[in-house]
Amino acid sequence: MGVAAPVTMDSFERLLWWLFAGSAGARTRALVLLSIRKEPRNAQQLSLALQLDYTTVRHHLRVLESNRLVLTEGGNYGKVYFVSENMETHWDKLETILKRNKGMKNGGGDNP
Repeated sequence: MGVAAPVTMDSFERLLWWLFAGSAGARTRALVLLSIRKEPRNAQQLSLALQLDYTTVRHHLRVLESNRLVLTEGGNYGKVYFVSENMETHWDKLETILKRNKGMKNGGGDNP
């Protein structure tokens, strides 16, 4: 019987676990990020598309932007959000996290 190789996790993957499984608002952040990946939008468009309060959407966009999961283009008003290249590179890890936490009550919470 062989010894199992240790599972390693890079810092970006740890960040994804924290943002999408281990903190309040994980479910809402996932919805925002998935929506941006499908179609880059501004905060108002995201708010309408996801039927979420504008201030809640803005909060989660700030969290995603400060952690470099999304990038922006344009000025303050109407700023359009895009999924960052680093996030795209790690998308499979995000999907794994989301699948594992699908059964979690409220997806980790929805509060900003």
